[in-house]
Amino acid sequence: MKTMKTQRGMTLTSFLVVLCIVGFGLYIGMKLFPMYSEFYAVKTALKGIAKEPGVGNMEPGKVQEMFFRRLDISYSESVKPANVKFERVSGGWNMKVNYEVRRPLVGNLDVVGKFDAHQELTLSGAD
Repeated sequence: MKTMKTQRGMTLTSFLVVLCIVGFGLYIGMKLFPMYSEFYAVKTALKGIAKEPGVGNMEPGKVQEMFFRRLDISYSESVKPANVKFERVSGGWNMKVNYEVRRPLVGNLDVVGKFDAHQELTLSGAD
């Protein structure tokens, strides 16, 4: 008696479905990666400023200028001066950066990212 072997593997249709899902995931990743990369640059700039000696005594305008100079190196475009706020705390400043990034996804659908970062800027400059 002969037994029939059953075929194993994916059909062309199931392969195309998997390929579409993976492709859509990569497309979403390509839209989200620059947003999170920019947020990482903002956090890095904030930490770099916090390490500057005497930053707690500086005027907010000077600190903001240093911050945007560091962001220019990272080609950050979403953070505007209106997104940066300073709050006086004992021993320095608390610098807050709140901004929103909106990128088109498909047709009339957008991806929106809301980012919030803050850093204590103390008199000693080390955090």
